[in-house]
Amino acid sequence: MERRFQASAPPRNPSRLAFAAAGVAGFVAAASWVTLVDFRSALASLDLAGPLVDGCLVALGIIAILIPLAPALKAIRRARISRRNLELGDLIAARVEAAASRNSSSVAFGTAASQILVLLGILFLIANDLAVSRTFFYLPLMIDSLVLILKAFWINIYIFMIAEVLVLIWGLAVAIARLAPGPGGRPIRMIATFYVDLFRGLPAIVNVYLIGFGIPLTGLPILKDLSQESFAILALTLTSGAYVAEVYRAGIESIHWSQTAAARSLGLNHLQTLRYVIVPQGVRQIIPPLLNSFISLQKDTALVNVIGTIDAFNQSIIIASNHFNLSAVTTVAIIFFLITIPQARFVDRMIERDRQRMRAGAR
Repeated sequence: MERRFQASAPPRNPSRLAFAAAGVAGFVAAASWVTLVDFRSALASLDLAGPLVDGCLVALGIIAILIPLAPALKAIRRARISRRNLELGDLIAARVEAAASRNSSSVAFGTAASQILVLLGILFLIANDLAVSRTFFYLPLMIDSLVLILKAFWINIYIFMIAEVLVLIWGLAVAIARLAPGPGGRPIRMIATFYVDLFRGLPAIVNVYLIGFGIPLTGLPILKDLSQESFAILALTLTSGAYVAEVYRAGIESIHWSQTAAARSLGLNHLQTLRYVIVPQGVRQIIPPLLNSFISLQKDTALVNVIGTIDAFNQSIIIASNHFNLSAVTTVAIIFFLITIPQARFVDRMIERDRQRMRAGAR
């Protein structure tokens, strides 16, 4: 006997939502044109207006109309199709078209909200006769100071490249110390735990300041003659090492105890078990969080300005003091943004790949 699926209740009419989305889209489109006109007036005050700029602004205005309005019009069209199918008695097709109309309306609302945020950002930049733009994005100063800032940025690169290698080694050593077995390892575990709690509890800038200024005042042989960059590397290694040690420990403890039991049954001692069995497996699982820690370490290199190291941030402060303008500091922010965001996206891809692998293994 042939069985057919029947929809008992008619779908809700999506027309009201679709017309509301169209109204919001029209309002945002009008606001976009008003904002572009104000932006063009601001450019004219800087003698930057011209046929090319006007053409670009008109193109942006057309795009600003189409982005929110296109899905809204699509929502209205699908709502009409849904109503027509409902009149013909085809409830299944009516439900499909109604759902598509609601989806298009949600897209219109979402794009309109995003466009409003962009417009608010533009208005903020051109407010008070371009006061914000002149303070943070004064292009002539940003271009003139770029070479000096890039030269100073090599100090940041030098510091975090060496510190990252030391943090990898030091964090693993602390993690292994926290996992020292038996009653004999209790004092080591206590010292390692105290170190981790201490440096995770102190702000990084305090550690940099204490080590950068404190050790030279002690007059200790060899240590007192180290460079400022060396003190910065030491401070960042101790600070970041505490966090990385916990990442290592989480990865090591995530390995099932049967791996340790199997290795010990083969005659391996505790350190050999960690070296050949546990740590290689644990490190593979903690690569994404380790990369996140390194991204944070790269940004923390800007803290070395408190001990007088002429890094990119300190150089930008000097330029800002000489010109009474913060555009050079904005340049430093853009440089850090450009080197950290690709790494963050790479970490996201690694995390997603691990999730897919775990899902595939669970099937």
